[in-house]
Amino acid sequence: MGDAPEFTAATELADWGLPDVQALAGGVADPFEAASLGVTWRPKDRHFGVWHEGRVVAHAGFVVAPVEVGGQRFDVAGIGGVIVDASLRGHGLARLAVTGALDAARADGLDRALLFCLPSRAPLYTHLGWRPLPDPVTADQPDGPASVPLGAMWKPLTPGAGWPDGPVRLHSLPM
Repeated sequence: MGDAPEFTAATELADWGLPDVQALAGGVADPFEAASLGVTWRPKDRHFGVWHEGRVVAHAGFVVAPVEVGGQRFDVAGIGGVIVDASLRGHGLARLAVTGALDAARADGLDRALLFCLPSRAPLYTHLGWRPLPDPVTADQPDGPASVPLGAMWKPLTPGAGWPDGPVRLHSLPM
């Protein structure tokens, strides 16, 4: 058995876009498997990458997004764009990338995070401490508010942060 690869903690990336995502995904056209859902997604404002041997091998992004739940309005860290080089999966890189984004969100004063994911990815996020939200979650779309056809999950970023009861309305495009 060889030595385990070494990875950096996630650092903020100055520049990140679709070509970077596709390169990290090995050229796959729809790396998030969401193109068929008919959802318009919000680009992330900040990007965090895990480096290995001079290149980014895992990524997570976030935006500050306003939500309304049970009559309460607050901002969340909208997490998205989580992707890991297929050849390096199973080394905790998604955790490193998401932790970098969540640490920055916490430093910005946010106390809750929200993400959308395919059902097949929910066990990973549950393992990382995320909690499912009841369906449906409504978000902005070009033609008006619509239910997001993916599961939504949330995570507290500060001690005591809770999630109110009631329907969830994201006043933004989903991340």
